[in-house]
Amino acid sequence: MSLINVSVINASSVLADSDVQPVVDALQKQVDNDFGPAWGVGAKLNFVPQGGSPPAGSWWLLILDDSDQAGALGYHDLTSEGLPLGKVFAATDLKFGSNWTVTASHELLEMLADPNINLTVFIQSDSAAGKLYAYEVCDACENDQLGYMIGNVLVSDFVYPAWFEDFRPANSTQFDQGQHITQALQLLAGGYIGVFDVSSGSGWHQVTARKEDLRIEMRGNVGSRRERRRTPREQWLRSRSHAEITKNAVEFRTRIRKAASRAA
Repeated sequence: MSLINVSVINASSVLADSDVQPVVDALQKQVDNDFGPAWGVGAKLNFVPQGGSPPAGSWWLLILDDSDQAGALGYHDLTSEGLPLGKVFAATDLKFGSNWTVTASHELLEMLADPNINLTVFIQSDSAAGKLYAYEVCDACENDQLGYMIGNVLVSDFVYPAWFEDFRPANSTQFDQGQHITQALQLLAGGYIGVFDVSSGSGWHQVTARKEDLRIEMRGNVGSRRERRRTPREQWLRSRSHAEITKNAVEFRTRIRKAASRAA
């Protein structure tokens, strides 16, 4: 199994390097012991502390505060070399009571499974109709409560390839790592999946565990994989060079400290 080099970059102002390093170690174990054997994809994670630079040729998993910070620093849809990139918004997660380590696991695994955000599974209902299911491996079971511990770090549950295989009877095989799912295409509480009905002409919809069918009217949350899946590839933007981003990050943190001082 060839290994993909992934740089986990701490660009957050709310997490110290000492907060992120143990999570990177846990994610490496998840990929090595759980995800790799199930999906046949391996990765070597490289932790990049605040102010550091990722090695050339690596994919990026960015730990950021929020989408505004990502835009201000010049983090876009791809790395500066045009390679896959994932984003974790730690401050946003903390604000809304979500676990940023689950989000980091979620983003990493989905980037490894579908780095170009263009893979789908076609489920044909009859000779002239069918649906494309987005090849997202954590959305169906993304609820934090369905995650599992690696050491002291909570990571995301993820589906197995069998989840996309609708010929499999219920309870006939393992459909997800946590063994919460009992049948193909099942969505757990809090779960969802992107679906494109090829015969309706209505574009991508988001189907939830409550069986709602929600039309995605816009690009989706800024920085999300859903946003990029809906956006034509020629509109994807490369991130700025990391040297420029690091300079911007120093300026960004300085503005944050000055604003905090004035508020006090």
